[in-house]
Amino acid sequence: MVSKPAPDATRRSEKSRRAIHAAALSLVAEAGYPKTTVEGIAARAGVGKQTIYRWWSSKADVLLEAFLDLAEQTARPAGHDGTGLETAGIPDTGDLAADLKAVLRATVDELLDPRFAAPARALTAEGVVDERLGRVFVARLLEPRLQLYVARLRSAQDAGHVRPDVDPRIALELFVSPLAQRWLQHTGPITYDYTDTLVDYALYGLAPR
Repeated sequence: MVSKPAPDATRRSEKSRRAIHAAALSLVAEAGYPKTTVEGIAARAGVGKQTIYRWWSSKADVLLEAFLDLAEQTARPAGHDGTGLETAGIPDTGDLAADLKAVLRATVDELLDPRFAAPARALTAEGVVDERLGRVFVARLLEPRLQLYVARLRSAQDAGHVRPDVDPRIALELFVSPLAQRWLQHTGPITYDYTDTLVDYALYGLAPR
């Protein structure tokens, strides 16, 4: 009698984890964050509720991990991650305005992609009321991307294209923060023209030249 190999618990757990990720993302997109529940995620993923609580403490934690995994899994072949920024850094062609506009246009595409829009919006909003989740979301997803802007602006300072006394971490908020606010609060369209204008205003100011 040939003995059968023991089931691979690691493979089974990973399959369940992926199913839970997919269920969380799809439910948030369909029903919205408030109506998404751990019970609903478990039912759609075909697992017991206790399985979810074994790995995560809340639906917010499930969604955060699922979203981070989605960003990694859909990394663009041209070297982009799931946010429109290049994983190796923002391109440095010597033209700061052109480089920033290109990256922000990719970010517009990301923000308008329904796969990312619903979970990103839910996590951003929930992070405002859940301080712990907010800190994790910023530390693991947002801040690493913002540091790519910092690096590009510092490179521009070295080249003499940006004043040496400018704080890059503050400067990047001149074009990143308005985009995030408009996207979150639906105060206007998210377009390439809009982000191009943000860059022009940030780099050249409002005073007559």
